Amino acid sequence: MKKFTLLLTFSILSFFSFSQEIKESIFKSEIQEVTVFLSGAQIFETASGQLSAGESYILIKGLSPYLDEKSIQVKGMGDFTIQAVNKRLDYLSEQKMSEKVQVLQDSIWGIQRNKSIEHARLEVLKEKVGLLNANKNIGGTQNGSSLAELKQAMDFYDAELTKIKAEELKIQANLQKEEEEISRLGNQIATMQESSNEATSEIRIRVKSVRAGSADFEINYLVANAGWYPKYDVRVKNVSSPLALTYKAEVYQNTGVDWKNVKLRFSNGNPNQGGQIPDLEKWELNFARLTTFNPRTQNFGSVSGKVISAMDGSPLPGASILVAGTTIGTVSDSEGNYSLTLPSGANRLIASFIGFQSRDIAINSSNLTISLQEDTQALEEVVVVGYGERQKESITGANVQIRGVSSMDAVAASPLQTSVVENQTTVEIEVAEPYSIKSNGEKTLVDLKKYQVDASYRYSVVPKLDNDAFLIAEIADWGQYSLLEGESNLYFEDGFVGRSILNGSALQDTLEISMGRDRSIVIQREKNDEFSKKRAIGSNITESREYKITVKNNKSQAVTINVEDQIPVSVNSDITVEALGLSGGKLDPQTGKVVWTIALQPGAQQELKLQYEVKYPKREKVILD
Repeated sequence: MKKFTLLLTFSILSFFSFSQEIKESIFKSEIQEVTVFLSGAQIFETASGQLSAGESYILIKGLSPYLDEKSIQVKGMGDFTIQAVNKRLDYLSEQKMSEKVQVLQDSIWGIQRNKSIEHARLEVLKEKVGLLNANKNIGGTQNGSSLAELKQAMDFYDAELTKIKAEELKIQANLQKEEEEISRLGNQIATMQESSNEATSEIRIRVKSVRAGSADFEINYLVANAGWYPKYDVRVKNVSSPLALTYKAEVYQNTGVDWKNVKLRFSNGNPNQGGQIPDLEKWELNFARLTTFNPRTQNFGSVSGKVISAMDGSPLPGASILVAGTTIGTVSDSEGNYSLTLPSGANRLIASFIGFQSRDIAINSSNLTISLQEDTQALEEVVVVGYGERQKESITGANVQIRGVSSMDAVAASPLQTSVVENQTTVEIEVAEPYSIKSNGEKTLVDLKKYQVDASYRYSVVPKLDNDAFLIAEIADWGQYSLLEGESNLYFEDGFVGRSILNGSALQDTLEISMGRDRSIVIQREKNDEFSKKRAIGSNITESREYKITVKNNKSQAVTINVEDQIPVSVNSDITVEALGLSGGKLDPQTGKVVWTIALQPGAQQELKLQYEVKYPKREKVILD
């Protein structure tokens, strides 16, 4: 037994001795390019240094802890062979405080120094009050004081004590504000440093070289906690001018590593989505009473609220909020607040944040507070490296070819120059000018493209639901602009008019962009009670309705307006609906929608009538109003 134990001990010592004989060299690397996906980012780095002869490990340190090991690709240039590539987490590297955290810490120190001065001043004022109280006896205890002297002394004490109390109150108020500011700054620092105890990643490249020499590496890999959302500014000077469209990317990154002067690409791809085509399962038809239907959900035009920690209710700045099934999303601000314009049919949000479990939330209100639970299993399988412990190493593909890393253009372009690259399955927008984005979760807006787009304009109104007219811009052949679905800020006649959704995923040949409300078009819808009657004929009831719609153009130019209304559609053979008068409107019998397209000169108005009749059995009841 002793011999076996000695043999085992010798074998283990020999293994570690052999492992330690392999030299490790740290190569400094720099991020050259970043391709930002809708969720996640691909990092392209270069590293170079000197290799020694024989076998050695090349360490690329200080990488994001959210690096996806399966995605690592390495290309080596030099007289050597890459034997293996793997990733491990390094808990022993010194964590550097970011510049922004240092600025906040300096602010706290400054406030604390000022508090010390104010506390000292309060002590001085306290001494002054004591000195005044000690000299209240005017003229000593032996001699009386005249009324004039007494009045003069009272005025003096009144004035001095008033000044002292006023200064004390002012200092106390300042101290209260400074305490609140210190608390706020402390919370901000805590939020920014919440992952400070996490490891950074390192890539270990095992190489074998016949002789010493130089080595260059190109490395790329995927990281989580980064992405971008399409945003737009849509500006219309007037309905006779082209539409100015600014395509933007709202970028966020919480990867733990700053991107400094890198070449950015924005891709409409999402590597986190599965690439397997779905199977079409059997459709089993049954009686209606045995079929379950999902209830119709209420639609909201926008949603806002706060993202908080479920543990203590503290706000989570930099959290990602995405409308499920779309590319519409945003990032929470420094107070955890968020706001999103919702596309038609949106019913769920997906919220995520570093160190917390992602959550899928039903949109059942226009104001939603989202609480996230901490992810206690994050990084659970990592084995700490250092102090004699070894980490399990999994080998990924080695010496895998990647696309070359091109040098950055040293000449800054002004304005920002971008180009669209259409790949086989994705579209990428390349930014020519190097960009820097810090790893702090804050959203950064990057201008991608500016277009002057020929558009036609019309107004649409649905007076049954809303008496305001909405300006609609129509863009033909819009597919050439490679637009994604996203929020848009609307500007009309040099004024901000609201927010809308630019539906870049629409299937229509013509893209419609709602430019918001224009209250220069006045609409009124009234029920004509004289025509609206109810009468019995035999075994049936007949009810008639008439609505008068008046449209007036108060603008200085002629406009085209689409007016939509409706008549009911019967789904029962005992109920009949007949359109009596539509003032030239077009009726869709399947939907009951009636559409008028009218042209109005400046100051002109037009009256439209909607008349219909409903017949149903006396024993039944229908709701028409």
